Amino acid sequence: MKIFEVREIPETELEKRMKDEEENLVHLKFQKATSQLESPIKIRNVRRDIAKMKTVLRERAIARAAAQKTEPEKPKGS
Repeated sequence: MKIFEVREIPETELEKRMKDEEENLVHLKFQKATSQLESPIKIRNVRRDIAKMKTVLRERAIARAAAQKTEPEKPKGS
């Protein structure tokens, strides 16, 4: 999965996919431990996809925080 593809996904869907990929990673690690894993590259790819998703979620959280900081304050007592 490319980073531009991850950035197009809505936040709720991204969180859901990240949880699915984390479960998939556990499954792949179990296969590796039991010597049933066909290709160890799959583990690397899943870990990278999870990292991309976490990066995009963090970028969005930072952007939201910055947007809240830049909002003008309402005058008090007017």
